[in-house]
Amino acid sequence: MDFAGKTVLVTGASRGIGAAIAKAFAAEGAAVAVNYRQDAAAAAATVAACEALGGIAEPFQADVTDASAVAKLVEETLATFGKIDVLVNNAFAPYKFEPEARGLFWDVPWEAYQSQIDGAVKAAHGLARAVLPAMMDRAEGAIVNIATNLIAKPVVPYHDYATAKAALVGFSRSLAVELGPVGVRVNTVAPGLVYPTSASEHVKDSLIERLSAETPLRRVATPEDIAGPVLFLASDWSRFMTGQTLYVDGGLVMA
Repeated sequence: MDFAGKTVLVTGASRGIGAAIAKAFAAEGAAVAVNYRQDAAAAAATVAACEALGGIAEPFQADVTDASAVAKLVEETLATFGKIDVLVNNAFAPYKFEPEARGLFWDVPWEAYQSQIDGAVKAAHGLARAVLPAMMDRAEGAIVNIATNLIAKPVVPYHDYATAKAALVGFSRSLAVELGPVGVRVNTVAPGLVYPTSASEHVKDSLIERLSAETPLRRVATPEDIAGPVLFLASDWSRFMTGQTLYVDGGLVMA
């Protein structure tokens, strides 16, 4: 896939899945806006890696749940690169995948749900509103949102997180219907457990082994496994796809 001449904004790109996505776009020649919330050093490392791979990259600090910060993020990205061809909504509210310590339904207050909804849906909503004028002016663009396979197969019921991601899929599909006629596509990637990341670092080997045994491809995902499907959905190779959710979990969702 050739993204030369394209500008991609990836939220939550300082580490983990976001960093892998940013680097994959850079390796295909894209200019990448590397958004981060607070870890400037990690964002700088992602930028350096993108440049080493042949891309152009710049770091942009913003809390994507803050409307004013989102507006500034998009303004600065447009000022730096001139356009935004692809938006990848990867950032989410801080979360730890730790089954033994997770709250059961009756232990999870509404505030936890609200935090995850803000991190997933509010952030995607704000970013979409901010980038769409420029995309619509050019009658082209792609938005890729990152969800989770837990919405279809809750192998561990993370109630607040999975509920927010299910809402994100609904948001994505509604947006796809509305934006298709103006040339903007909206799709979703739904990974299974991705290891290692800062969110999954406390997952025990026993769970990884169990999920691997239940997965047709016999392992869990790495951050790099998620990047390919994101690039596909952002590229012209998927030009007749919108409103779709790709489950990237080695086949676990159908097992």
